[in-house]
Amino acid sequence: MKTIGLIAAIILPFFNIPLIVKIVRGRSSHDISLIWVWGVWICTLLMAPSGFTSTDLVWRCYNIINLVLFTGVVITVWRYRK
Repeated sequence: MKTIGLIAAIILPFFNIPLIVKIVRGRSSHDISLIWVWGVWICTLLMAPSGFTSTDLVWRCYNIINLVLFTGVVITVWRYRK
């Protein structure tokens, strides 16, 4: 079960990439709510210390990868906001 959880924890944040690609190709992030983006990012940021210090490998990996990739979403949304 740990292995399946670890695989899912690594793969799940990568689903942020299609969102980034969609925004870049469309050259607009108008259809993405800024409240949603900032809310998710702030919550992810607040959870990060728990993930960084956790002894649970699944939680730690998910937190690190998700923080990096969702930060990419935030930057992309902000950059392509018209």
